[in-house]
Amino acid sequence: MSDEKIEVSKEILAAPEAVWRVITDLDAAAKVMRKIVSVERVEGEGYAEGVRWRETRRMFGKDETEEMWVAAVDEPRSTTVRSRAGGALYTTVFTLEPSDLGVTLDVSFSAATEDPGLGQRLMLAVFGKTAMKATKKALAEDLDDIAKVAEGRG
Repeated sequence: MSDEKIEVSKEILAAPEAVWRVITDLDAAAKVMRKIVSVERVEGEGYAEGVRWRETRRMFGKDETEEMWVAAVDEPRSTTVRSRAGGALYTTVFTLEPSDLGVTLDVSFSAATEDPGLGQRLMLAVFGKTAMKATKKALAEDLDDIAKVAEGRG
């Protein structure tokens, strides 16, 4: 199994509950995060385990749509979102930790590929570092966008 992981963190000057509301409001995600083009609910209401949606996100200059689902919720401390594409399982974990200034929001993104074929191994070798660097930048932008709204600046 091939496994790649990225971690990004941001101090947000807002109450944990305010940050939680922003990260769990799927219907407003395209208005909050500049890289999200649209969100279409597939199954479920609100934000709970099992809720599924299609998220279209602009990456590398083009729009990509993935079906995603809420895999775990520990309100208002953490949530896990997953998607599966191209033989890989993608897991994003948001963790909120109260701080002196408000909350520290950590996001951990991992991609796990079981038994990658030759083509996948070659793609990882050639494009893996570039893709992971772009993903880290996109996650940092997401956190900036979340902070802006949670802090009442957007």
